Amino acid sequence: MADDPIKDLGNKTPLQYASTPTLDWLANSGVLGTAITIPEGMHAGSDTAILSILGLNPQDYFSGRAPLEAAATDIKLSSGDVAYRCNMLSIEDGDKPFEEKLILSHSAGSIEGKESNELIIDLFNTPAFKKPAEKAGLKIHPGSSFRHLAVQASRGTGTLLADKARCLSPCLLSPPHDHLDEVLGQYLPKGEKNAELLKNLIQLSNEILDDHPINKKRRSEGKLPANCIWFWAEGTAVELPKFNELYGKTGSVISAVPLCRGIGVLMGLEKILVSGATGELNTNYEGKVDAAVKSLENKDFTLLHVEAPDECTHNGDLEGKLQAIEWIDSRILMPLLKQLNDDKTDFRMLVMSDHRTLLSTRGHDSGPVPYVIYDSRHNAQSGLKFCESDAQRTKPSIDGIKLMSLLFEEQAEI
Repeated sequence: MADDPIKDLGNKTPLQYASTPTLDWLANSGVLGTAITIPEGMHAGSDTAILSILGLNPQDYFSGRAPLEAAATDIKLSSGDVAYRCNMLSIEDGDKPFEEKLILSHSAGSIEGKESNELIIDLFNTPAFKKPAEKAGLKIHPGSSFRHLAVQASRGTGTLLADKARCLSPCLLSPPHDHLDEVLGQYLPKGEKNAELLKNLIQLSNEILDDHPINKKRRSEGKLPANCIWFWAEGTAVELPKFNELYGKTGSVISAVPLCRGIGVLMGLEKILVSGATGELNTNYEGKVDAAVKSLENKDFTLLHVEAPDECTHNGDLEGKLQAIEWIDSRILMPLLKQLNDDKTDFRMLVMSDHRTLLSTRGHDSGPVPYVIYDSRHNAQSGLKFCESDAQRTKPSIDGIKLMSLLFEEQAEI
């Protein structure tokens, strides 16, 4: 949600401009502040940010995004295997050389899961692609919407690449959502032999997917084609401390995004899947609230994650971002507060943006984000609203790693 002031909004941020009576009530009634969720020198993303929010220093526990996502779908990584996020991209059509084309969308225009899965399965089954992919030791695991995972075996037999050094030599991969409307060539995999293998597969995917019947249909409907794949977010298997060992609390995680679920699973939180949860603007908000309330009947803690503001920002959709913020307010927070109050049980709630995503760049930013901790036993009447500027007025930014301790009253801020 968090962003910079935008000229088209009268130099207000989306949080300042949107109608958010529930968020503002929480800010007035609770303790408002800002947190730094991205350690200095690390990339800004939900992977590092959510680790921080749950109390884990990303500098100690982050080994790549893809292994965290793999845990969400029960993909087992053997020692030495490398997992990659494999996005479906939209890149520029036309006769330009491949490396001179622009990245138009990191999500193939928010492609739906059924079409995306069909495309990725067809690609990996096409003989011209299947042979080099198998030689590289790559296996695809279809995911949700544009998000797939590829696992590269560290060793193998038969058609798998047996030379571990060749298979998993270091390479530099770039997140596509950070380079929208930029020429893709400069962001293709860089490094030794393995980087060249991945680069060739990316280019080959464009040659094969460009004329796929699904993409012809998408173009005819005015949609962006899913005409390229993109490997990034590489990493190896990771173990995380368990949530109940850190805080003595049981918990659950509710999210349409595999990354968020995966971090929760690795920390021992129960994974709750909500039908119709998409990770996009049109998601099952009411279903998430119902699942959270039900989970809290027998769990101490529930992490409820909504992806829509981030995806809308990556798509350059200002109207969608404003709508997402207002729906979080009216369709998540307002009914959630009502049900918790109706249960007549004391509770504490932390509401925040995990990281900033800027409409000016359509990318992530590592600046401080607003948060509020509300306690049903207190009413602060601060006169503040939930926005970046009011949050920054309260006190210096805290380290995001402290948030769980504050939520569970292990530190006396409230």
